[in-house]
Amino acid sequence: MTTKTNEPSYQLTFNDAVEIHMMLWDGWIQSRIAAKYDVNIGRISEVKNGVTHFGSEAMAKRAYLKSA
Repeated sequence: MTTKTNEPSYQLTFNDAVEIHMMLWDGWIQSRIAAKYDVNIGRISEVKNGVTHFGSEAMAKRAYLKSA
């Protein structure tokens, strides 16, 4: 089996951040979300706490309320 080394993991987009907020509200835990996106759990925490992708939480709220 060949393993990938020294390759960067996935970089989250704004749309990913919107989806991550909704996943968190649906009860997903951060480690599972990080695994799904192949990123460090710290990147999920940054999205959750508004450090990156500012405005994604507000957009997620609008989308989440529409789907409810």
